[in-house]
This record gives sequence, structure tokens and C-alpha cells, in this order.
Amino acid sequence: MKPRTTRNDGRRKAVFIPSTLTVATLASILHVKLGYLQSRMKRVGMLEEANYDYILTSDYAVLLAEELGFRPVVDDEAAFDIHPPAPHPNPSSLPSRPPIVTIMGHVDHGKTTLLDTLRSASVAKGEAGGITQHIGAFSVPVKNGQSSSMAGGPQSITFLDTPGHAAFSAMRARGADLTDIIVLVVAADDGVMPQTKEVINLLTRDESQINLVVAINKVDKPGVDTDAVKKSLMAEGIQLEEFGGDIPAVHVSGLTGQGLPELVETLSAVAEMQDLRAEQDGPVYGHALESNFHKGLGPVATVLIRRGCLKLGSQIISGLSHGKVRRMTDSKGTSVQKAYPGMAVTVSGWKTLPKAGDEVLEGSDADIKKALSNRARKAHEESLHQDVEAINAARRQDRDARAEGLVAPPAHEMPVGPKELKLIIKADVSGSGEALDGALNGIGNHVAIAKVISTSVGDITESDVMLAKAANATLVGFSVSVPRSIRNMAAQNSVPIFTSDIIYRLVDEVRSGLIAMLPTIKETKVIGEAKVLQVFDIQLKGGQVMKVAGCRVINGIVEKQKSARVVRSGTIIHEGSLDTMRQLKKDITEARKGLECGLSFKDFSDLQDEDLIQMYETIEKPGIL
Repeated sequence: MKPRTTRNDGRRKAVFIPSTLTVATLASILHVKLGYLQSRMKRVGMLEEANYDYILTSDYAVLLAEELGFRPVVDDEAAFDIHPPAPHPNPSSLPSRPPIVTIMGHVDHGKTTLLDTLRSASVAKGEAGGITQHIGAFSVPVKNGQSSSMAGGPQSITFLDTPGHAAFSAMRARGADLTDIIVLVVAADDGVMPQTKEVINLLTRDESQINLVVAINKVDKPGVDTDAVKKSLMAEGIQLEEFGGDIPAVHVSGLTGQGLPELVETLSAVAEMQDLRAEQDGPVYGHALESNFHKGLGPVATVLIRRGCLKLGSQIISGLSHGKVRRMTDSKGTSVQKAYPGMAVTVSGWKTLPKAGDEVLEGSDADIKKALSNRARKAHEESLHQDVEAINAARRQDRDARAEGLVAPPAHEMPVGPKELKLIIKADVSGSGEALDGALNGIGNHVAIAKVISTSVGDITESDVMLAKAANATLVGFSVSVPRSIRNMAAQNSVPIFTSDIIYRLVDEVRSGLIAMLPTIKETKVIGEAKVLQVFDIQLKGGQVMKVAGCRVINGIVEKQKSARVVRSGTIIHEGSLDTMRQLKKDITEARKGLECGLSFKDFSDLQDEDLIQMYETIEKPGIL
């Protein structure tokens, strides 16, 4: 395998590589899947070395990075980072862990009510509009009678309740990445809907090892046809056990609790077949599900433990955030001293808010500071790289336009692209803010587009208003409060504020704001037509002659105050307004179909027999995104 040399080497993304590293660490540095890196190694003849714990020298690592299109730089100091621990060499010797089950499905198919019945805590009532707005994670104990008949069944199940609304598809995708089993909830009275198909696509797009269990909900409703739901699932490629496949389907009712013991038993059996195990000691590895500011505790984050044990006092890092664990509570609000794999705990002690979805890793204080420094530098370099790419793309378009012979307008008339509706997002938790960013950023077209310039957590404050004023932006608040004084201040500074507890209302508000920025669509509506039967010359004082058309109204109503035009042989020859409108020497303001009257125009006298006089009005409609 020879290193690639190319004149475009400067455009390739630079990565720092230490002197020695494992194959798993190299995959993490290059942000590629371990299996993909191993397959590329085998393709170039590195069969024996394609092991996750094989230690590579920098020479081999550089060659592999170049093979994958990177520009590697060997620098132990700059390459330092904290990575997830390598997989255990003998997983079967590890203790079992609870399965992580994600509840997914379409809006209003009863997911939260189903979980509410499982954990006996009213969540649905507290959710705005009955729609889950961010991920909730909690553990449900499995009774002995509910675990499978074989010994060793899981003692508890950890559930992730992902949002059902379309705007939160990013959070739902993260839930799928963290889960062992997906419960696809389908309402018996609604069947397969768009987000049902979205979950199916999540499972089929990757070669994942995630198991699927179908829960047909709301079976207590009269007249529901569960067989029709099963057939529609089969049409989408879900091979149910009932039809010879391997995916179990359970009939449940979140409202009455019908079928829930069977659902828990099915999940226990599926988890037992997966044989889920993880280390219960050693450095922790997990993921931040959501984060927010808590009064009295500061930044807090819900962390799902994947491997290892998280203890009070541990030094942890997540993305560009770090902290020392000062307090941990489980889903019931009870303080815990240690968190083991499969548990979701709320952790306080962060210096800043971690980003939802980032890995949570443990390390020494010195290692975390060094890793943070390198991560911040890398993030800055990536941001600069994106800016350079955007500038180069704009310049390429300009060159292409010149090559096609298009003359560029003067500098003061240069187009600046679409109008931007700048948005500053404030959300209750980081996961909601991230998903709202994804839902709003980019809405629009080539004329007007939404652009999120800032996303943060917490209530809207005076500094947010001043930032929005300086940036000419709109404040968008999701599940946050806005004091009256702040609203008054925003009104004085002409800063719009959109707030709601329901995501799609905010999306609609932003769409309305964009539509207001679009040029209006002008439509002409003909409201009356009159045919010229004969043209008369009327003598006026001073020897002047005025031409008056004797007309008959053939369609609609001819109104004097409306705009008028003359159509001759299908061509509009004049547009203006009427000067006089009379019937039998009497001035009138309107004439209906069948009535004869005399009409004359201001500043136009070339009327002829058989001309058509049309009365019309111009209607302005809002633009269309």
C-alpha cells in the first residue's frame, strides 16, 4: 500500500495521529465505523492486523488515513484525546446489563400513555399538547413472573421515550443509535403513518443489530382492525412472526393496561436472546441524552451509561464540556452513589452544558484539560474549513457565470442571495434546542430563508434581546418563560419574539415570517365586461369633442371606481380609469349584466365598435414558500 500523493493534498482534512494507537482508536480519530476500517485494512492485505486491539505504528496509521482521504500529521501532543475503551476481549464473562428499549412511532399513537402505564407516572398530562417534546429515560423493574422462563432474564428494562413529532427526527435517530430494542407503536385505529415508515427506514438503512418488537396499541377501541394493520406492516417489509417472520407483535392498550405484561415478557425474551453484557467497573462510557440549566444545580445532563461505572467525584468530559460529578439522581429523583450500564441518571457538576448526543467519557483532570484544548482547536479548524469551502463555492459560481458570458452587475447592485430571517433559539433543554435548530434552519427558498445564528438553553433574557437587536434577528423560545419586562423591552427595540410549548406552532410562526418577506403575488381579476356597440361624438364647450362609447354589459358588474382596460381583437390597447358613466343622461356608478350605458375614458379616445371594455381589480396574495 503506497501513500497517495495529489496536488489537491491541501484540500484534504488534516488529522493528528499519535506515534502508536490501536485500530479502534484510529477509527475514532477518523470518525469512521470500526467495521469499515477493518474491511479497508483487509482489502489492502492487513488481515492479521485488522483487529480492534491491534497496536499500529504511526507509519501504518498514516498510510491507512491517506487511503481514506485524510491528510495525517503525526503529533502525539496534538493527537491526544480521550476515547471510548476498547471492546472487552471476552464479552461472555461480563455481567449482564438491562436492555435499552426505545419507544417509537407516529404522533398521537399512544407511546407516552403506554410508558405512563408502565411506570405509573403521569407524563402525558405534563407534555404540551400531549406530544413528547424531548427524550425521557427511566427504568422499569421486571417482576419475576414477567421475566422469561429461562434463568438469567433481565431484572429491569431501561426505556427511552423519543418524541413523536416529525421535527424531532434527529432526536429519534439518536435514540435508535443508543438502543438495543425498538418498540414500534402503531395505533390500531390509524395504521402505518409517515413516522411509522421513518422508524422502519432507521432500521433498514444500516446493518444494525437492533431488534424490533411491534406493539399494536389502542386495541380496546371498538371496531379496530388489527389484521389490516399487520398486513400494512408486512407491505412495508416488517416480517411478523404470525406470518412466518421473526418480529413479534403484541396487542396492547396504554389506557387500560391490556397486554402490557405480555409486552414486558416479550422484551425480556428478546433481550435474553441478545445476551447483553457490559463492564460494571472501570472508566465510564455513556451518552448525554439531554441537558438544561437547573436552578440551584446549574448545568445538568441526563446521561445513559453504556459501560463502566459512574461514581460521585468522577471527572468526565462530553464534547467541549467537562465537569466533576457532584450529584446523581435516577428517573424517580432518588440520589444514587453509583450508576451502572443501562441506567439513565441526571448528573450535575458540569462547567457548561454538554451537547445532546455527545459521548460521555471519564479521565483524569490533566487528561481532560489536554483533550479539551485539542477538541476546541479541532472545532475551530473545522469551522474555518467550512468557511473556506463556502467562499470557494461562491467564487466557483462566479467564475462559471463569467464563463457563460453573464455580465456581473456593479458592486452596489450585486445580489446578496436570499433574504435571511435570522433566528436566535432559546430552549428548555439542549436536545430540544438541537432538534428545533434542525427543524427551522434552512426553511425557505431562493428568495427568503431561515438561518439560526444561535441556540442556547434557558429563559429569554435582556442580553438575548440586545443580541437579537444587533443581529436584526427574531427570538424563538421553546418551553421557556419570557418576563413581562423582557417582552416590553423587546417591543421597544422592535425585536419579534415567538414562544410556544409545541414545536409545530413555532415552525408555523417562522414560515409566516418568511412568507411576509417574499414578494407578493399580484393577480388580476376581471369583475365585469361591456361591449362597445357604437361610438358617439359629444360636443363640449369650447368646441371640444368627447368620444363616448355606447355599451352593453355582457358579464358581471361594471363599476366606475374600478380599473378599466380596452381589449381589441384579444389585445389590451389601453389601461386606465373611466371618466364618465351614464345611462339616459343620468350619472351612475355601476351597471349590471344586460344594461346599456355610455362610457368614456380619461386620456383615451380611440374607441371603436366591437371593442371590449373590462373592469378589473388587482389582488395581492402572499408569496409561496
